Amino acid sequence: MLSMVFSVTGCGHLQRSASENAKTQIPETVQITKDELMNKIKGGWAGQTIGVCYGLPTEFHYPQQMIPDSVVLDLTGEQLKRRFNNDDIYVDAKFVEVIGRLGLDAPPDSFAVAFANAGFDLWFANQAARYNIMHGIMPPESGHWKNTMHADDIDFQIEADFAGLISGGMLDAAVEISDKVGHITNYGDGWYSGVYVTAMYCMAFLTDDIPFVVNEALKLIPEESKYYRAMTDVISWHEEYPDDWTKTWHEIEKADWSYTLHCPQCVFQPFNIDATVNMAYVLIGLLYGNGDFPQSIDISMRCGQDSDCNPSTVGGILGAMIGYDKIPVKWLDPYKEVKDITLNYTNVSLSDCYEICYRSSLENILKFGGMVNGEDITIKCHEPKVLPLEVAYPNIYPKEIIPVDKSIIDVNGIEFFGTGIAVLGGPSRDMMTNHKNYVAQVEVTIDGEKVAVRKLPFDFHSRALEVFFDLELPKRGHVLELEWLNPLNDLDINISNCIVYSDQLVKIDQP
Repeated sequence: MLSMVFSVTGCGHLQRSASENAKTQIPETVQITKDELMNKIKGGWAGQTIGVCYGLPTEFHYPQQMIPDSVVLDLTGEQLKRRFNNDDIYVDAKFVEVIGRLGLDAPPDSFAVAFANAGFDLWFANQAARYNIMHGIMPPESGHWKNTMHADDIDFQIEADFAGLISGGMLDAAVEISDKVGHITNYGDGWYSGVYVTAMYCMAFLTDDIPFVVNEALKLIPEESKYYRAMTDVISWHEEYPDDWTKTWHEIEKADWSYTLHCPQCVFQPFNIDATVNMAYVLIGLLYGNGDFPQSIDISMRCGQDSDCNPSTVGGILGAMIGYDKIPVKWLDPYKEVKDITLNYTNVSLSDCYEICYRSSLENILKFGGMVNGEDITIKCHEPKVLPLEVAYPNIYPKEIIPVDKSIIDVNGIEFFGTGIAVLGGPSRDMMTNHKNYVAQVEVTIDGEKVAVRKLPFDFHSRALEVFFDLELPKRGHVLELEWLNPLNDLDINISNCIVYSDQLVKIDQP
C-alpha cells in the first residue's frame, strides 16, 4: 500500500505524491491564498450547519441503536432553512462574537460571561457551567469535575468548530483558544474531545488524507487517557473491518468505555451524552465515508445517540477540507439564502462568522510564525504537542440508583453506602415558566452536618441540573437530608432518583 507525502506548489495548492518509502507527515510550511483560506473557513461553517440540519429529526431517538436504512433522511432546502438557527450553531457563534468584539486575547471570563448570560437554553455540561458561572465559579473551575457532574459530556466537542476555523492549520493556536473556552464547560475527556475536533479542523487546512488527519490530530491527546485508548480502538477496528462500519459500531457498544459513568441523567441508561462514545461515531463517519460529504454525515447519523451533533462535526471538518464551493449544490444553494440572517441570541450571522474567523486566522498565522504577503499566505506548521493529562472523577464510579419520586418536603432522609451521591430532581418546567424570579434554597445535611445551602432557580434558563451532588465523601454509610428553607404553598420540588457512587466499577446491564 502506498503512503503519501506532501508537496507544496508555488500556486498555493497542497498536493500529495505517492512513494512506497515515504510516509505522510506535516510539512514545515504550507502555501495558501487568501481566497483558499476563506473558502475553507466558509466550508467549515456551511458543513457543520448542513450536518446538524440533516441529522436533527433523529436526535437521541436511537440510543444504543443503529438507525436503520428504513429511516430515510432527505434534507430539503426548505428544511435546511427552517432548522439552521439551532443551538449547535448559535452557541458556537456566541464565542466567535466575543472574538469579534474583543479579539483573540479575550480572557476566559469574557467568553464565560457572554455564554452564561446569552438568551439560549442549555443542557448538560453547558447548563452546569452556566449555573456555576452565575454563582461565581468561573473558568477553569466552572468545568472542573469537582464542580460539575458533566465534565465528560459532549458539549465542548460540539462547540469547538470555531477554534479550528480561526487556527488555519496551526495546532498551537487551536490549543490556546481551546484551553480558554473548553474549560468553561468541560475537563478531562470532555475537554480532550473538543481539542481533538479543533485539531482535525486544523489538519483539514493542510490535507485531504482523512486517516492522516484522524491519527495526527490524536497525537495531542495523552496516551494514558481513556479518551486516547477509545479513539485508537475505533481506528484499529476500522483497519480490521475497512468495508463495514456496522462491525465497528458493534465493537464500540461492547467496549468498556462506551457507557456513561458520571453524567447522572445517563447512568445505567441507554441514553448517552458522553463525549467519548459520540466522538467514536464521528470517527466512523469520517473514516468510512471516504471523503464523500453526504455519505459521511449519513453514516455518522446512523450511529445513533447525538445523531445531529455528530454529523455536524463530520460535515464541518469535511467542509473545511473540501472547501465551500465543493459542498453539494442541493444544500449549498439554500444555505446561501440563510447565511446573512442574524443567528438567534447573537449579533452575528454566518457570514459575520466567516469574516471574524478569517481575520483571526490571519492574525494567528502571523502570531505563530507564518507570513502574509499580498494574496499569498505561508502557514508555519507545528508538530502536535501532547496536552497535560487530565483525569475527571478519578476512581469514582456509579454504584446504584435509589428511586425516590417524592416531593422534597416528603423526603425524610436518604440512606446510602458509598463515596458520593447525586440527587436528581427539581421543579417542573411549568413551574419554571410561571415563577422565573423565584429561587428555592435547600439546606443539605449529611450525617447530621450541614454541608451546603443549594440555590435552585425556578427559571429554566438558569436552573441547576442536580438538586445536589458530592463525590468526595468517606467510604461508609451516610444519611442525606434535605430541608426546603423558603417554600411557597403553590410550588413543589420533586426528587426523582439518587445516584450513589463508590470507588469500584460495577457494570449493571442497561435496559
